Amino acid sequence: MSGPVIPQERRPDGERPTGVDELLARVRAGYARVEAREAYEAARAGEALLIDIRYAALRERDGLIPGALVVERNELEWRLDPQGSHRLPEATSHGVRAVVICNEGYASSLAAASLHQLGLHRATDLVGGFQAWRAAGLPVTS
Repeated sequence: MSGPVIPQERRPDGERPTGVDELLARVRAGYARVEAREAYEAARAGEALLIDIRYAALRERDGLIPGALVVERNELEWRLDPQGSHRLPEATSHGVRAVVICNEGYASSLAAASLHQLGLHRATDLVGGFQAWRAAGLPVTS
């Protein structure tokens, strides 16, 4: 049994709308994502900032990655823009390697793409998000 047929809508420019799966594929093609172990090693070596964008309830439930900067998703661009008046002290240049971490690795891809639009060309995200980090047995604090 199939669901209702949804007519294919068009945007004002005549193009069809982009679905979220297509959007994710498109933005992920624009940079190299990292696996948990690689992110861990880069952060330990001082070569990357880990940016945790999970909302508070998930951080409270699952714990934190030691050393990760907690930045709510709705503040991310303001906190990481090196030219911004609300930037974090760690946001020193457009060359900073920021590894964005969400819960499962979806929202972080869109967030990394947004950082690329700000000129943070080394921004990336963690494949599988926090859940992949924890499954890899990497450090987590409560």
